[in-house]
Amino acid sequence: MTVPGRRSSTFSRLLRHGFTDPSAAERLLDLPELAALRDDPVLLDALGATADPDLALRGLVRLAEAQPDTERGTFITTLLSAKPFRDRLLGVLGASEALADHLVRHPKDWETLVTYEAVDLHPGVTEFEHGLAEASDPVALRVAYRRCLLGIAARDVCGTTDVAQTAAELADLATATLRAALALARAAEPADAAQCRLSVIAMGKCGGHELNYVSDVDVIFVGEPVEGADEAKALQAATRLASHLMRICSETTVEGTIWPVDANLRPEGRNGPLVRTLSSHLAYYQRWAKTWEFQALLKARPVAGDPELGSAYVDAVSPMVWQAAERENFVTDVQAMRRRVVDNIPVDRVDRELKLGPGGLRDVEFAVQLLQLVHGRSDATLHSGSTLDALAALAAGGYVGRADAAQLDEAYRFLRAMEHRIQLYRLRRTHLVPEGEEDLRRLGRSLGLRTDPVAALNKEWKRHASVVRRLHEKIFYRPLLDAVAQLAPGETRLSPKAAGQRLEALGYADPAAALRHLEALASGVSRKAAIQRTLLPVLLGWFADSADPDAGLLGFRRVSDALGKTPWYLRLLRDEGAAAENLARVLSAGRLAPDLLLRAPEAVAILGDPEGLRPRGRDHLEQEVLAAVGRADDAEQAVAAARGVRRRELFRTAAADLIDSYGTEDSPRTSDPGALVDRVGEAVTDLNAATIAGALRAAVRAEWGDELPTRFAVIGMGRFGGHELGYGSDADVLFVHEPREGVDEQEAARAANRVVTEMRRLLQVPTTDPPLLIDADLRPEGRSGPLVRTLASYGAYYRRWSLVWESQALLRAAPMAGDPDLGRRFIELIDPLRFPAEGLGEEAVREIRRLKARMESERLPRGADPTLHAKLGRGGLSDVEWTVQLLQMRHGWAEPGLRTTRTRAALSAAHAAGLIPTEEAQTLDEAWVLATRVRNAVMLVRGRPGDTFPSEPRELAAVGRYLGYAPGHVGEMVDDYRRITRRARAVVDELFYGA
Repeated sequence: MTVPGRRSSTFSRLLRHGFTDPSAAERLLDLPELAALRDDPVLLDALGATADPDLALRGLVRLAEAQPDTERGTFITTLLSAKPFRDRLLGVLGASEALADHLVRHPKDWETLVTYEAVDLHPGVTEFEHGLAEASDPVALRVAYRRCLLGIAARDVCGTTDVAQTAAELADLATATLRAALALARAAEPADAAQCRLSVIAMGKCGGHELNYVSDVDVIFVGEPVEGADEAKALQAATRLASHLMRICSETTVEGTIWPVDANLRPEGRNGPLVRTLSSHLAYYQRWAKTWEFQALLKARPVAGDPELGSAYVDAVSPMVWQAAERENFVTDVQAMRRRVVDNIPVDRVDRELKLGPGGLRDVEFAVQLLQLVHGRSDATLHSGSTLDALAALAAGGYVGRADAAQLDEAYRFLRAMEHRIQLYRLRRTHLVPEGEEDLRRLGRSLGLRTDPVAALNKEWKRHASVVRRLHEKIFYRPLLDAVAQLAPGETRLSPKAAGQRLEALGYADPAAALRHLEALASGVSRKAAIQRTLLPVLLGWFADSADPDAGLLGFRRVSDALGKTPWYLRLLRDEGAAAENLARVLSAGRLAPDLLLRAPEAVAILGDPEGLRPRGRDHLEQEVLAAVGRADDAEQAVAAARGVRRRELFRTAAADLIDSYGTEDSPRTSDPGALVDRVGEAVTDLNAATIAGALRAAVRAEWGDELPTRFAVIGMGRFGGHELGYGSDADVLFVHEPREGVDEQEAARAANRVVTEMRRLLQVPTTDPPLLIDADLRPEGRSGPLVRTLASYGAYYRRWSLVWESQALLRAAPMAGDPDLGRRFIELIDPLRFPAEGLGEEAVREIRRLKARMESERLPRGADPTLHAKLGRGGLSDVEWTVQLLQMRHGWAEPGLRTTRTRAALSAAHAAGLIPTEEAQTLDEAWVLATRVRNAVMLVRGRPGDTFPSEPRELAAVGRYLGYAPGHVGEMVDDYRRITRRARAVVDELFYGA
């Protein structure tokens, strides 16, 4: 008798044995159906050993209740007397609600778990075929399938088979099921069966002998006519048989479904015929197949139907699979596939995604399959459809380090075991780790984690996922270092040929040179070599993700040679996670940024500072430049210091632009290209203005000390005045001066001219820093006119001689350096010219249109494609800017927002003023931003200015990556450019020409 207020001893025992609801369990144990079991001392032990004792007990009660009265005694007696049967049955009931449901519907199926002969421990296709043999219709096939599945699950949960053996048994059961389904289809359609030979080729996990409990079974159908039959009719018959087979397995009946049969891996996917002849398959693979299709064929295995035809299919496609790495687009296809792995996972699921998430099953499978494709062409030991077998073969051949392979093997087995147990519970196809406490507890206990199973499960899962995340990229690159640096004595090393093949497959155009760089970087026992060996596997992956991996690796070697002995450099790369990735992106994205960096490698420190990529403002830069000039001994030294600051800031700007355009692992690429264009334009304008201010101070100080005999100002014109400079832009300027009181005008003019000449010379003196070219051709009278004029002279010229194009050019005039008051008065002088009262007259408008039309016909370079020239082509910069500038000159007198030197700001103001509709304004803005980015991209990639897309494929691909296009999509980039600029030109024709 239980004392009131105290728990029964049974309650306490139930708690100790892992029950979460002991009260409910007590009530179930008191049911008459379990009367004979109630006092059995081992029953609680057996229940407590299951994944979910509560679930197991509920299932046991249901199964006992389902037994006919005449059979229940036999069932109870067997359960009491046969420990192996008791463990198997309760193990299944505690892990799978779905299989408990099956047993309740078919109460005698428990008998399949009673006797285990030796052959029952590891059944194969033959045994499963025997188990399905009596199924004469789809419903009976489902029942027989579940009965076989009971045995597989029992061996799995009791530890008789490991995860790989379980997956192989599931694949063998699928094979037997496909054969049984095909037999049913042939029996139903004997006339069709008589006309054709049909072979079923298993793909995916079924083909690889590593199937899940619940998964689509991927297949390809191959058909041929029997001798004397018409091919077209035979293929129609084969198609009907294949469709019937798919329905038998996939359709839902009173016994549910087995699994969907998926034939979408066939040539042309869903759009292609369900059944093809062998020759039709081969013709497609030889001409049209993509790399992912050959990757899928790694696992092709004939499983049902005509065995000779199936073998002929595999024999014919196998050589193509192992030559896939030699295909022209292999590298870009692989890069695209690597990115596509996680592209389609909803954000709210990515942390629970066991298969596709970071550190998931797909990471391991993809890495193994890629290495098989690369090295399997010369090593037949790698020709396996099984992930774990292939991983072992890769390790044995030295293609993957043994320790790395062992860690990946362990992680993959754990993740697959998780996947199996998640699916087994309700026999549903899912790869999501559950969120509920009860589900996580059952899952953890099913994997042997009995002490705090939820916390232990999360810890183990995160640990294994972390291993996969760390290793799935590393295994591509680590053996390359072993091959050149002899890092692990006793390891089988990659041969130079195999290392070259791998580098080639990863996008390196010159594998031999890449290996030499790796040897130089990774060999030796120095601290530098040790840190670089740690970094290189990751860096090589980032390089391979770019358009020019060779340049990235070469650049890293050169930076490392220059800075390798400085402690802060190695510490920066080792400890600042972002610095190493930022460096990899910058070094492999083109020539300009690496060239700037290599002229002063210490600028690499910018990449590790969270604020390092933020542009410095004009005031900050000018203060730094003028301070450097003040410390210098002479003018040349002073301007060299100023140009050094400019070079560093150009690198900062280019690096930030590249990193934001490419994105990193922690931060996606910037989605607003207009913001990138504005930032580059503002930053380059500011640093050029500061450099000119420094050159002006140096030139004045060298001859006149602190004060020039005349006030002097530099006015920015064109893109310089518009704050829209690109990396390769000259600085368009006007020079204006005004003699100081008491100074002779001729003396002032001579001083001003000498200053201009000296500034231009100093800014172009050959040094390691890029020159800053000053262009004064927009001055009155052009090249024929004086370089410098007084403010009064400008006023006289503009009043008397100014042409409409000069007024248009002055729209972008802005003071950049020198005397600020003189600059302000120059702007006051020209405002009436560029924003004339009451706007432009019709004759002036016609003149601007004539000038634009003449420029279009005369200035476009010979042979240039007018649809792709970013500056002068259709819908390019010139089209948009002249359209906006015409609006400014016609309406700027009345609309203050139009009185700006910046194109995008003026366009926005015109839209706000109702002068241009929303859609047209957006069209012009999009085209202007895109054309500007193309010019910036060309300079970043080639290291020299250009207005058209590069013709060299690797450079063109690099431009594409900068603009956000994935590898292999340069054609789409060019098409998009033409489409966007064509629409802009239509707006220009309407707004500018009045068409």
